[in-house]
Amino acid sequence: MTFRPKFITFDCHGTMIFFDMAGAARDFYGEQLGADKIEVFIRDFSAYRLDEVLGAWKPYAEVVHNALERTCKRNDVPFDPAIAAQIYDRVPTWGPNPDVPTGLARIAPHIPLVALTNSMNSQIPHNIAKLGAPIAHVFTAESAQAYKPRMQAFEYMFDQLGCGPEDVLHVSSSFRYDLMTAHDIGIKHKVWVNRGHEPANPYYGYTEIKDVTGLPGVVGL
Repeated sequence: MTFRPKFITFDCHGTMIFFDMAGAARDFYGEQLGADKIEVFIRDFSAYRLDEVLGAWKPYAEVVHNALERTCKRNDVPFDPAIAAQIYDRVPTWGPNPDVPTGLARIAPHIPLVALTNSMNSQIPHNIAKLGAPIAHVFTAESAQAYKPRMQAFEYMFDQLGCGPEDVLHVSSSFRYDLMTAHDIGIKHKVWVNRGHEPANPYYGYTEIKDVTGLPGVVGL
């Protein structure tokens, strides 16, 4: 792909930010569950978080609370709301994946960078500040009143930018949250950052990179 978009739009947590829900689950439940069971717990926690964002918007604290409660029930673990709150409070403390600052810094002077994030307005500035490169626009699920993978989140972003799907290059490490919807909504130019979260799925039409340092080359920088 060699395409110079008006904007490069990014998933934030997981793609740019090291989203360590797995580490949080290990910290609170790993000793209790042991090595094998904690991996099942982590997979369930991830699945329930996705399920929680598919309906009407609600604060992300509720997403984490509900997903953790359902995960605990499924794994026969007592649920403590205080642990859900502590996990939620960790989100704004997380910084970038190691490759991100260098990759973004090479692009930012040439193409505006945009974050489309399943975050709260109060959370995301702390994460964005750690990226080491200017982000021109940040659009949250709270502002859109919809979480990805719902199309409403992308539509909100297009309305705010005054552009359409043909004008952006969307970058994500997740098919289920981002790239499937990007495909369905008509974003032709997509980049998958293969962080090992999900298997490849060529049907959705993308350029694969192993990390964000490879992104400048995709747009000819």
